[in-house]
Amino acid sequence: MLKRFLFLLVIMGILFKASADETTISKTDLRDLFQNNRSVIYALNIRTFNANDKNGNEIIDFYEGETPGSFINAIDRLDELKSLGINTIHLLPITPVGKIKALGTAGSLYAMADFASINLQLIETQSDLSPKNQAKKFIDECHKRDIRVIVDLPSCGAYDLFINRPDLFLQNEDGSPYVPSDWADVRLFNVPDTFDELVKSDIFILHKIFVSYMINIGADGIRADVATIKPFIFWKELIKFARSKKEGFLFLAEASENWTKPASDKAYFTDYKKLLEAGFDGYYGNYFDLKNWHKMEDLTLAVENQKKQLKKYPEKKSVIGSFETHDEISPLLIGGEKFSKIIIWLNALLPLNPYYVDGFLQGDDYSYDYAYKKADETYTDDEYYYVHKGQIDIFNFSRKPGSDSDALLNEHKLAMTLRNNYLDIVTKGKFIPLSTDNEKIFAFQRIYGKKSIIAIINRNLINSETVKIQIKKLNKKSKINFIKQIKDQNLKNASLSAKMRPGDIIIFTIE
Repeated sequence: MLKRFLFLLVIMGILFKASADETTISKTDLRDLFQNNRSVIYALNIRTFNANDKNGNEIIDFYEGETPGSFINAIDRLDELKSLGINTIHLLPITPVGKIKALGTAGSLYAMADFASINLQLIETQSDLSPKNQAKKFIDECHKRDIRVIVDLPSCGAYDLFINRPDLFLQNEDGSPYVPSDWADVRLFNVPDTFDELVKSDIFILHKIFVSYMINIGADGIRADVATIKPFIFWKELIKFARSKKEGFLFLAEASENWTKPASDKAYFTDYKKLLEAGFDGYYGNYFDLKNWHKMEDLTLAVENQKKQLKKYPEKKSVIGSFETHDEISPLLIGGEKFSKIIIWLNALLPLNPYYVDGFLQGDDYSYDYAYKKADETYTDDEYYYVHKGQIDIFNFSRKPGSDSDALLNEHKLAMTLRNNYLDIVTKGKFIPLSTDNEKIFAFQRIYGKKSIIAIINRNLINSETVKIQIKKLNKKSKINFIKQIKDQNLKNASLSAKMRPGDIIIFTIE
């Protein structure tokens, strides 16, 4: 009883201090940007973002003077992101990570060990600033460049946290913590699903502390990891609390139309529709299924279903271009550079918020030579370099994501230039599938007023395809500007015919 009383006193102190500190940080425009498809989001892991791997072995060797990414050295790359049209950063978790029953030599970013402090792996030890103020300085520097910041809220807790606070976790009959699904390094929180039990529970109070802490360092929103795993009332009350502290605070749910089952047999399952009803501003859609879409009707169905669903809510909602996320295998491994360029153009032109993971635009396929090898040095109880094949490393002190290729980066710059020049079309215009004689060709038109953008993409990455397409609102007086074209194409009257090589893309505007 005394332990809980002391805990509540500490909690009250933290929340009171956070409320006092937030008086000058009361508003953000991120919700408005996101709801209107004007966010261009870049997900990054501070631990690797600007890491300095001098010897090129892909691992940060501290004893050789190499340094991991930190909030301070990450500031050096913010102008680079700004030049790419990025106006929102999604920070993968910045809270302390577990070291017991861990995965990887640094520990998974998603094995959260504390709700109200900064992961010391992410700080610059030579700085005079406190860990909290280093994180705040990074976010302040983002804001100076008109870049907003979303922070990640992990869905489960580390085993280290269970040792200190077993009462926060769902337990088996023998008192052991419940392991959700195959997530070996985390344990499932015990979250009440009724209002009266929830608001007085320590687990909910700790989540409020997390929100207050993130608002206090300047964050503009939260991305909820596996949001489906917590009940509706939890999110409704937490979102209401956050927005009482900061107007315009964004909540993005990691959820999808395709996710229809709980992560484990003892976990809650709140589908994306209920999450939107609880107050979330958006979700992931199912664009990561592009790898399985080989006909235009697949893309059309996804866009139309999304549009139909989002209309059901009184407040605007939207989605991200979740073609590639830190949980998905690199598009470069799935379909190479051609497939990745298709993703870049769909991100730029579909009715959604473009979303990229650090390294993708720089041509990284996230292949690590050290994968699963025994480490010379570890900072957890795991002696091996654990990785998810083809995904950005979130488990070790590893290299900065990227490669020597500029092909995707240049493609992105071209696509973003078009998007920015025709932002009203992309964010407000109608999405119209175009009639073709070849179902393997993705062809659509975005129309707003008297202007439109046409995209024609050969989704077949193996074979060439011929196609004939009818273009709407095209006549003799139309002004046509080709952004991307191919040799074997012919535009006559209101019809375009072309022989498209694997992965070919044609983009043009009509005024």
